[in-house]
Order: sequence, then C-alpha cells, then structure tokens
Amino acid sequence: MKLHLLNRASLQHSSFTVTINNFSHFLKVWHYHPELELVYIIKSTGTRFIGDGIEKFEEGELVLLGENLPHMWLNDEVYFGEDSNLTAEAIAIHFKEDFLGEEFLKAIEMKSISQLVKRARQGIKFTNIDNGVLTKIKELVNMDPFHKIMGLLEILHLLSTHEEYQLLSSPGFLNSFNKTDNKSLDEIYEYIFKNFNQPIGSKDVAEVARMNPSAFSRFFKRVHRKTFTRYLNEIRIGYACKLLIENRDNITPVCYDSGFNNISNFNRHFKSIMGMSPSEYVKLHTQKQE
Repeated sequence: MKLHLLNRASLQHSSFTVTINNFSHFLKVWHYHPELELVYIIKSTGTRFIGDGIEKFEEGELVLLGENLPHMWLNDEVYFGEDSNLTAEAIAIHFKEDFLGEEFLKAIEMKSISQLVKRARQGIKFTNIDNGVLTKIKELVNMDPFHKIMGLLEILHLLSTHEEYQLLSSPGFLNSFNKTDNKSLDEIYEYIFKNFNQPIGSKDVAEVARMNPSAFSRFFKRVHRKTFTRYLNEIRIGYACKLLIENRDNITPVCYDSGFNNISNFNRHFKSIMGMSPSEYVKLHTQKQE
C-alpha cells in the first residue's frame, strides 16, 4: 500500500466539510491529510487500517482521526465482486485543528475538546455512543453554515466527555511517523503493511530502508521502543483477531494467513500480546454476539 497525501480542503472555502459518501466500496487508498476526520460508518463492513492498528469495522462505527494519521477503510472482498450490489455509506467531517482560529482551542472553555483533539492523534473509536449523537451528525449535512459550526462544536463536546473509547494506533507509530519527514520511514511502513503476512524479517526491511541489519534494528527500537519482531507480531496478531472474529471455527488457517509458520508459535505470540489464547479470544467474542 503506497501512502498518499490527499487534499481534503473545502471547495466552497468553508472552514470544514461534511460529506456523505455512498459508493460500491470505500476508497482503496492508504492515505493521510492535515485535517482531522470524524467518520460515521452508516453501511458497510471490512478491515480498518489506522496507523499500525488493524481491526474489523462494522456498520454504526464512529471514529475520530487526528491530523496526518495514515488510514484506510478496506471493504470485504465481496464488495469488489462484479455482481455485487452492496454499497458503502458513511458521513465524513473534515476540519483542521485551527478551523476557528489558532487561539480557539486554547480557551479554557475548550479544554475538553482540546484534549479530545490530542487523543485523536492515535485515532479514537467511540463505543456505546448514544443515538442522539449520531442523529446530530446526520443533521449537519443539511444545516446552514452558522448552525453547522455550532452543531459540530456540540458534537465534539459530547465526544470529548464520552468515557467509552478505544485508541486505534500505538504511540510508537505516531511518534515515529510525525518525528521526521524521512522518506525511508514511509517506505518501511509501506513495505510492512503490504507484506506483514508474508515470511519477512528485519533483514528484508533493512534492505528497503537501505540500512545494514544492525543499524536498522537499533533505529527501529529507538523510534518504536520495541523490537521490529515485536512490532511485526503485533500487526500480525491484530490481523489474526480480525480473521478470528469473521471465521470463528478455523484457527489453523488464520495462523498461516496472518503470517505465522506454525500453530505453537502463533499461540505463543497471541497469548503474549492479547493475554489469552486464540480459542479463548474466539469464545469471548462468540459470547458477545449471543
């Protein structure tokens, strides 16, 4: 997946945009942009890539992304079939941190929203959101400019005080991605996300980064505060969790599809990262669906 910078600036010279996307599938592009993005998934399923986080997404999901956080919503394969009549629908709100002026979020009254914006740098998935908040997001689409701004501020305030949420990418990814414009880092992430379920190692990625293996290992551990092997295994296990939720009866194929070469190795890393075995994880999510 090549990382793209997308232009989300308003064509109407507004301070922010509210759009309804309704296509056969979402944009299949790993990208980022300087605007924050609030996304409400109305219809569609697939895999969500946010920074170094990989999870399944479903209808009704609400996510807030910080500025320049790479992301992609990749629909399930069935959406790309020639005979598919499925649609992917979402409301996306794009706004810059200073869309109401550089000093606006520094006001004491905006403290909770300012903290929300900071948390969004890792990506936030809100859980158990009240339907009233989702209704307010839908209503933004047809509001006049003044009430649209007031509506967005109310939504951000409600989200800033909502206590049930999940951060979607690691601080290590955020720090390393924003710390430098080093093109080799972009190439490293692109290579890892494209090949994480293949038999790759630090030596392969070191070649992409044009570094010797020892220097690459030191560099990677310095920016991520973990070894490359641990980082790669966390991505693989994240993808395995998505596969297990989708297909609960086949742990063995998930092991190989997520990049591991044997079941014992897969079970060991899964328990180390998730705190439970794959079968316990499947049982937990089965109970949640009942």
